[in-house]
Amino acid sequence: MSVAVLLSLAGLALLDGTSVGTLFIPVWLLLVPGRVRAGRVVVYLGTLAVFYFAVGVVVVGGAGSVAAAVGGALDGRAALWGQLAVGVGLFALSFRFDPKRRGEGRGGVSRWRERVAAGSSSVVWVVGLALVAAVAEVATMLPYLGALAMLAASDLHAGVVVVLLAGYCVVMVLPAGVLLVARVLAASRVEPVLRRVDAWIGDRGAGATGWLLAIAGFLVARDAAARLWFMEG
Repeated sequence: MSVAVLLSLAGLALLDGTSVGTLFIPVWLLLVPGRVRAGRVVVYLGTLAVFYFAVGVVVVGGAGSVAAAVGGALDGRAALWGQLAVGVGLFALSFRFDPKRRGEGRGGVSRWRERVAAGSSSVVWVVGLALVAAVAEVATMLPYLGALAMLAASDLHAGVVVVLLAGYCVVMVLPAGVLLVARVLAASRVEPVLRRVDAWIGDRGAGATGWLLAIAGFLVARDAAARLWFMEG
């Protein structure tokens, strides 16, 4: 396992850390009037991380079972070509996420903000919110799907893959975790920053999806191309 692979996975995890579920909703939770309820943000992020970890184990494990079943029909080179196709597909898909072309504007983001503002502070509600966000986004968390394609195409031991998945999920919620710590330790200084982040989300959050997909596609395709070149060499 090379350093380049680890850096690619970390980059994809940080990209996933800027989605509605992993960043936007935590920001809104931190901006709810009154005393900062750090516990519910921790519960929210923990639920999100556990959900995506479980999905990753199932997906990568399933891919490994399929590879074992077909034997030599899916050798390392074929798997890497599949990963390359995923990366190129993500990059191409990014051009379809222009909010001007899609005509979406702020609609989807505003609905999530209203849901957070209208919710309660109970643990059950927070866990439910995290699960709803995760289920709603899992099919569109394309950087994560790209990372799973990288791990499925690798020849790493199952234990190493599990550790990498766990680390990925931790890094994925790390940006929101940093904001939480900063909000607790320096509320007066951090709240204006959160307000600016919230304003940016409303203005440009929808258009950021295209950039995230383009970067994720490049990282996934670059990793596959580099390993294919190494195998050919």
